[in-house]
Amino acid sequence: MPKITFVAFDGTKYEVEAKDGTSVMEAAIKNGVPGIEAECGGACACATCHVYIDEPWQAKTGEPDNMEEDMLDFAQDAGPSSRLSCQVQISDALDGLVVRIPEFQA
Repeated sequence: MPKITFVAFDGTKYEVEAKDGTSVMEAAIKNGVPGIEAECGGACACATCHVYIDEPWQAKTGEPDNMEEDMLDFAQDAGPSSRLSCQVQISDALDGLVVRIPEFQA
């Protein structure tokens, strides 16, 4: 199973295994990673699962689609590396993915 490292705002790291085909958000929730609120449950209807994708992984995770970009407008401190973790699907190609959790969610 691919491993994902979540880095909290304070630098605490959480390494979790994620099932292929699930989302980064689902992996965080299933493993109790703090800071990912996911109020809409992964429907891309809020910005409470906002994360920053580490630069080496941005090409592999792809660009946000139009709906995700619209939701990122509601994310606090969104930037070029911002993604909604509910929209990033886990695959073997993302083994070792590092995402950073912002201090605050929308």
